[in-house]
Amino acid sequence: MIDHTLLKPDATKEQFDVLCAEARQYKFAMVAINPYPVSMCSELLDGSGVGVGAAISFPLGQLTINEKVNETRSAIADGATEIDYVVNITELKAGNQDYITEEMTRIVKACRDANVVSKVIFENCYLTDEEKTTLANIAREVKPDFIKTSTGFGSGGATLPDVKLMKSIVGDDVQVKASGGIRSLDDALAFVEAGATRIGTSSGVALVKEFNKRYGN
Repeated sequence: MIDHTLLKPDATKEQFDVLCAEARQYKFAMVAINPYPVSMCSELLDGSGVGVGAAISFPLGQLTINEKVNETRSAIADGATEIDYVVNITELKAGNQDYITEEMTRIVKACRDANVVSKVIFENCYLTDEEKTTLANIAREVKPDFIKTSTGFGSGGATLPDVKLMKSIVGDDVQVKASGGIRSLDDALAFVEAGATRIGTSSGVALVKEFNKRYGN
């Protein structure tokens, strides 16, 4: 359930080596990275069963739809098996639901056409509950694989009320990923209890070690 994350702008190749080795060892769902190291990590994880996730229009979501779709396709061509893209918050706050729907539809289609997992990042720290609800309702219709709370680069991260709200709207049609500021096992388990089926964190190794220590695995 863990997306093992390394999105820092100063990340080194040695750190990506470690990230992928840890993902193999602990059987994480995927590594969450920027588009540039996708081809490198795809090679490092070949045959492991661990996905390679590219963050699209990250972390601001301010690329045009065409640019986001092109970035998505480029990352997939480089070996990405999952795509996490950031919505255009400017258009959302302007009430332009048609724009948000078109953006989501086109990116999700690009992923479906390539048999790649799609995730829509809301960045809830900047949104009202009404805006979160609007996004979740659009997602319920478009049906990406996941909706996601945060980039981890905003003014706040995942919260339990947000995960519960998002899950209450999309139900079983779309999964929910909690990310941003999740560093303790208790927090991670609380998000799972609230309905999250993926946890985005750079603390995945520590969480698994604590889980194994606590439950004797």
